[in-house]
Amino acid sequence: MCNVPEMTSENASTDRELFGTDGIRGVANVAPMTPELALRLGRAITYVAGKGKSRRPRIVIGKDTRLSGYMLETAMASGICAMGGRVMLSGPIPTPAVAHLTVSMRADAGVVISASHNPYSDNGIKVFGSDGFKLPDEQEAEIERLLRSSDIDASAPTGEGIGSAIRVDDAKGRYIVFAKQSIPKEYTLDGLRIVVDAAHGAAYSVAPSVFMELGADVISLGCEPDGKNINDKVGALYPASVQQQVVNHRAHIGIALDGDADRVIIVDDAGHIVDGDAIMALYGIERLRAGTLPKATVVATVMSNLGLERAIENAGGKLVRTAVGDRYVVEEMRKSGYMFGGEQSGHLIFLEHASTGDGIIAALQVLLIMLRRGRALSELVPGCLQRVPQLLKNVSLSDRKPIQEMPLLMRAIQKVENELGREGRVLVRWSGTEPKLRVMVEGPDEARIATYVNDMIEQASRDIPPSKN
Repeated sequence: MCNVPEMTSENASTDRELFGTDGIRGVANVAPMTPELALRLGRAITYVAGKGKSRRPRIVIGKDTRLSGYMLETAMASGICAMGGRVMLSGPIPTPAVAHLTVSMRADAGVVISASHNPYSDNGIKVFGSDGFKLPDEQEAEIERLLRSSDIDASAPTGEGIGSAIRVDDAKGRYIVFAKQSIPKEYTLDGLRIVVDAAHGAAYSVAPSVFMELGADVISLGCEPDGKNINDKVGALYPASVQQQVVNHRAHIGIALDGDADRVIIVDDAGHIVDGDAIMALYGIERLRAGTLPKATVVATVMSNLGLERAIENAGGKLVRTAVGDRYVVEEMRKSGYMFGGEQSGHLIFLEHASTGDGIIAALQVLLIMLRRGRALSELVPGCLQRVPQLLKNVSLSDRKPIQEMPLLMRAIQKVENELGREGRVLVRWSGTEPKLRVMVEGPDEARIATYVNDMIEQASRDIPPSKN
């Protein structure tokens, strides 16, 4: 089973330069991630959110624990007020919490200041619409156009028309209640010992509280942010600490979140990592067996392992693939009426519960399966997913051409696809941000797929000389 060589997020986008697959990101206080941009962005978002309304647009701002969050939050709030908007500041709170608050507080938009899993020196800005979903590409493109123009300058109010800001003191409590509601009231976590790693990020306060309030004995990691330690050898990118603590404390499960808590990597009771593909297999098969998975379909990106596709099909379901990026998973789900999907990296979207990836809700759904089945996670996962050997390599090239315009690479791809047939899969795509080619092959034999990957990289390097950087 093979894939079209180039299925990327760029194919799905419009003319956007600042917004990527998950908002705007960069080094804090270096263009584009500057307070000047944040202010202009606040003005543009408010202008777009206020179109057609006779009242002041209301905008929620949340952030993670990065030192630069104060700088960007203040600038963003200033821009919103400068266009007559009303700002609702939640403080450090998970990305999915901002999406929830945007809807529950009847706001017109939600803004998250976070660079997710990136180091603390980076930061980012992503925007939700009034429905709690990330803005579609077209609206992001419109905001970018406003940033480059002077169209809204004449709309800036004066006097009593200038906006204001309030702090939402109970934002964390609202989200905790929301997250707990994702599992039926008849279930508790009494008797379970859980390791929770919040990556010193946005969920440092709410994550332990959710599981403790449901009755679990919680061992907390990564819950002491200092503005500079977010994602620093903790969280979803570094699950080794959780693995060790699960073993040391004989915990039933470990939960490793990323900096803004929209994704999760889980560790089972034996200390084994359970990634997004494994969670999708576990949850998808559970719902398929119960006959409760809408349209019997799971949505994943082209990066998910072929083993997941086979597992879902063997259980009587279907796997639909999208471009890389959880926004494209969500778009496909909404377009086609699917309710569950995600990414191998741990973005899991349960549209019955939340409008975006939510690491805490994903962990609760896994715990619910354990409670219903009365079995340890180490007993449940192995029978769900048999991974196909996979190898991914990146190569930096001096230029960036459409893959279809790289004849030697295209011939190499065709050769590998013909040899693999239905036993494997080929994916070749460009990085979304740099001239770096990503070559991935799945197949029955690790030695063979390594040969295939290396050959395609060699041919790509003949089409385009390697970068000297």
